[in-house]
Amino acid sequence: MRLINHAKKCVVLSLISFFNLFPIKANKIFLFSYYGSQYGCNPKYITEYILKNVPKDTFDLVWAFNDVKSKANLNGFRKVKTMSIRYFYELCTSKVIITNFRTTDMFVKRKEQYYIQTWHGSLALKHIEKDAEDSLPLNYIKMAQKDSLKCDLLISGYAYSTEIFKRAFWYNGDIFEYGSPRNDILFRKIESVKTEVYSKLNLSREMKVILYAPTFRKDKALDVYDLDYSGVLENMKSTFDGEWVVLRRLHPHFIGTTENVESNEKVIDVTTYDDVQELLSITDVLITDYSSLMFDFSITERPCFLYIPDMEDYLGGDRKLYFNVKDLPFESATSNDELLTKIANYNISEYRSRLHTFNDQNGTFEDGKACERITLHIYKVCFGEKKRSVKIEASY
Repeated sequence: MRLINHAKKCVVLSLISFFNLFPIKANKIFLFSYYGSQYGCNPKYITEYILKNVPKDTFDLVWAFNDVKSKANLNGFRKVKTMSIRYFYELCTSKVIITNFRTTDMFVKRKEQYYIQTWHGSLALKHIEKDAEDSLPLNYIKMAQKDSLKCDLLISGYAYSTEIFKRAFWYNGDIFEYGSPRNDILFRKIESVKTEVYSKLNLSREMKVILYAPTFRKDKALDVYDLDYSGVLENMKSTFDGEWVVLRRLHPHFIGTTENVESNEKVIDVTTYDDVQELLSITDVLITDYSSLMFDFSITERPCFLYIPDMEDYLGGDRKLYFNVKDLPFESATSNDELLTKIANYNISEYRSRLHTFNDQNGTFEDGKACERITLHIYKVCFGEKKRSVKIEASY
């Protein structure tokens, strides 16, 4: 098997060397998210902004997907299948490459190319990259170090994130401190996206939404996700009024294994839903654990609870954290009973006061205009400072 993989790699590298002889197209932008598995995260929102606010044909946008057929409904850009011959041609001849995760040896960056690493969280709770070196596979560490050498720009959502990146990302280049493009949607009025997302999920517009979105564990065990759904639904109705539904979104690592987790008409599995930001935008209450989604969702100032029944085990075996959970502005619980009590006694004024203090201390850059700023930056990269006749402005 190793020999076959090595042979394939040699063929691909030869193909890349050939296509790297072709001229780079100055306005071509190549994008992919989580290695081609979805149309989402920061690359999606940069794309959506360009399609809505930049004159047509200014940029040639190319997206890479593992399953191109499943993305047939997406318009406004060209699509290629990952690892196909066309994929490597488009990658090698693009001026700007944008992704939210690490690139592999199958991206041999050319001198004239510009690589934007958006990452996939505005502020991390769990240790990442070099700070988590003891918890990461050696092959990933080597790949990450090589990827950072290719990178021209890294996007940051918080001043504290910038500090983390400088220390832990094996990176000494430019950092774009203007917020996360994927979070711009959270500054929009909820009604502007609610109709579309509710329709996709076949939800009644009268229903209020709890999003339960925990992160993964090393052992991939499901028993830790033992949320008391009926108790949570009952307490939400008592505390906040209305009729409620739980949208459960486990980490993408669990796609195909969620049949063993409770589901019914009030607990709907949305693990395969591409864009978690859309889900956050229509969520009334978030329940998570160690996921950085808590910081994204805090933009809305809606209630957020942390359900962390395995905190001691997690800190000892999975990842260390950048913050003490007790210092976070969110209510946290280590048992279902404690969680239900926290919901029953929730105080929105106290929460928002803690939230504002936390964001001030950690220097948030989020203001809903990250897409506009990164698009202007990309325009300068592609066309230089002189060619600024095109009008690019926000459309929210």
